[in-house]
Amino acid sequence: MKQVNTIGGQDLREMFAAAAGWLEKSSSEIDALNVFPVPDGDTGTNMLLTMRSTIEEAYRAPDNSAAAVAQAMAKGALMGARGNSGVILSQILRGLAQSLAEKETFTAVELASALQQSAAMAYNGLSNPVEGTMLTVIKDVAAAAQAQVAGDGDDLIPVMEAVVDAASESVANTPNLLRVLREAGVVDAGGQGLYTILEGALRYLRGEMEQMRFRKPQIIVGDIHATKLPEMIAADEIPYGYCTEFLLKGEKIDTGKIKKKLEKKGESLIVVGDEAAVRIHIHTLDPGEVLAYTADLGTMHQVSIRNMDEQHQDYLEMQREKAPAVDTGIIVVVAGDGLTEVFTSLGASAVVPGGQTMNPSTKDLLQAVERVASDKIIMLPNNKNIVAAANQVQSLTEKTIEVVPTKTIPQGVAALLAFDYEANLETNTQLMQKAAAAVRSIEITRAVRATRLGGLEIKKKQPIGFLEGDLVAVGNSTTDVLDQVLARLDLEKAEVITVYCGADAETDEAEQVSGSIREKYPQLQIEVIQGGQPHYDYIVSVE
Repeated sequence: MKQVNTIGGQDLREMFAAAAGWLEKSSSEIDALNVFPVPDGDTGTNMLLTMRSTIEEAYRAPDNSAAAVAQAMAKGALMGARGNSGVILSQILRGLAQSLAEKETFTAVELASALQQSAAMAYNGLSNPVEGTMLTVIKDVAAAAQAQVAGDGDDLIPVMEAVVDAASESVANTPNLLRVLREAGVVDAGGQGLYTILEGALRYLRGEMEQMRFRKPQIIVGDIHATKLPEMIAADEIPYGYCTEFLLKGEKIDTGKIKKKLEKKGESLIVVGDEAAVRIHIHTLDPGEVLAYTADLGTMHQVSIRNMDEQHQDYLEMQREKAPAVDTGIIVVVAGDGLTEVFTSLGASAVVPGGQTMNPSTKDLLQAVERVASDKIIMLPNNKNIVAAANQVQSLTEKTIEVVPTKTIPQGVAALLAFDYEANLETNTQLMQKAAAAVRSIEITRAVRATRLGGLEIKKKQPIGFLEGDLVAVGNSTTDVLDQVLARLDLEKAEVITVYCGADAETDEAEQVSGSIREKYPQLQIEVIQGGQPHYDYIVSVE
């Protein structure tokens, strides 16, 4: 059996050249995995173009040492990086080059160390790293390499085999970490691309170049099947703006200063490079403002600006065409990122932003109905002021609409949990109504004015508590008010208390509230979720 104990620069270059060829065979299939609501180019194509630039520069290395070739590869990747995935790939290669500096050849132990540096560099390059992406894959790969060399680490081939196996498992697991992948039933495209590159490198080390000519890389399939991708639906949709990326060349460029300056100019910011060349990637509504700032810092090259709103419309059309037939769709009304996550993870087909002080119109609800693929719809208004508007939708569409008149968030969650995918519309409506009626809802907010109501003297901004929509408590702290409301309930038969923390709830106070409940009711299961809802410091469900 072939054994490889060290790798020099020439083998390193040929290994990645083989990996680029292997990636090219499946780049279009990797492109097809791009299912994010905000498209950012084509992942497979972007990674392939980045790899081509990497290899071109590798052949210009001043000598055949591992250090020189790795440094050239890192430069080529930075200069040729395309898209988010390409920039992250360039960071991975940059970490590899840093770790192999001044090395003529490298061993299995040194490869494992280099992969650790690659993972660290990839994470450091992003302002907001997201798990379930190629970042997770490189982290898992580095851990697997480290574990392999800790056992029997002389031969590089078993280490690379452990690396490729770990990459495969990590890619297959990405839908469990990222909701949008789980709902679309695909794995992360960037992770798939990285797995393909690593597998191509392994095949080169094994001496399988001839076999690679007649085979194709495997596209990894997760265990989760596709469901309808939930959409955030609003009358005035927020624009996605422009995917803006370019290479900035100059002298003494301060990447930290650039990153700090651009953080508030858009999303998905990546600033990577050195004092002489920096690759910048950002999603922004005003690319001109970004370019105007960086123009004073050096010269810009390879400038690419793509309209993501047009890409998004194409994406929605694609989603509608390939969306699986769902017998019954569920539309919910909810405000707050955390609560949106809760409802979509439980299977909501669409979310209409709204709630207290932000009631969606009948038109907003109708638009949601028409955009959901199903002909049968169950609506959960989750607020007493939205039920009437929801009831009017039936007369405006040919679809069959049932409104389960949930008046609180806890009722909506309970109703959605009761949904049975194998039951018909009528049965589900009954099941969900029964479940909603069984949960008790508490809402803690603050008085907007001083008043006297129901025998309670209330001062402006004082915490007040509602039970099933009725004002029942006032106090000097939210903890005190919540205790008063809970004391009104018979908790002997209760099992779970779920606390949804609002957008303005202080972290320390939230911990104090949950701790107080646990101390007073040790027999109950207490769950705390960052709901992010406006106006209400806490929404509490008692089941």
